[in-house]
Order: sequence, then C-alpha cells, then structure tokens
Amino acid sequence: MFNNWSELLPTIQKAFGALGKSNPKMVKAYMALGEAAAENDVLDVRTRELISIAVAVTTRCDGCIAAHTNAAIKAGASREEVAATLATAISMNAGAAYIYSLRTLEAFDTLKN
Repeated sequence: MFNNWSELLPTIQKAFGALGKSNPKMVKAYMALGEAAAENDVLDVRTRELISIAVAVTTRCDGCIAAHTNAAIKAGASREEVAATLATAISMNAGAAYIYSLRTLEAFDTLKN
C-alpha cells in the first residue's frame, strides 16, 4: 500500500485546522478559492471533484488525492469514473512532459548559439 489513506485524510484535516489557528486569514482565503470555483454551479460537485483528482495526480499531492477522492465518493462518483479521470490525467501529464521536452530542446538550441 502506498499510503494509509484512511489515516492520511484525518491527519491532514487536523493539521489543516492547526495551521488555520496560526493563520486564519490565509485559510479563509484558501477556502474562498473553492467557494468561488463552485459559485456559478455550471459544473456539479462530482465533476469538480473528478477534475480535482486529475489535477491532484498531475501535481503529485497525496493530501489532495485523499481529500478529493473522498469528496468524489461522497458526491456519487463511481470507480469507473475515477479510473477514466486517471486515464485523462495520465495522458495530460505525459503530454505536458512531451511539450516541456520540446521547450527544453528549444532552450538548449537557443542557449548553445
């Protein structure tokens, strides 16, 4: 097992609360980002959480994976939907690596001359 996800999520939530006590203004602003993203109700909660999972995977954030997977489950996401989300994340991350590889070669060629 990569992580004990059942223990990770409450640990993160507890730590999040502790940081919030140290810097409540920062946590309030952070929470406002999520509220702003959900404000117009164009995307339902399940869809937003599936997108969040894809972003969490591409940014390699275990805490984000735990939190958003849990939220996706609560929003009714199926294992198949999560698997399809992961396939998209994989394809995007590989694509991003390919594009940044091209940029690196461009930088090499430019800087060498």
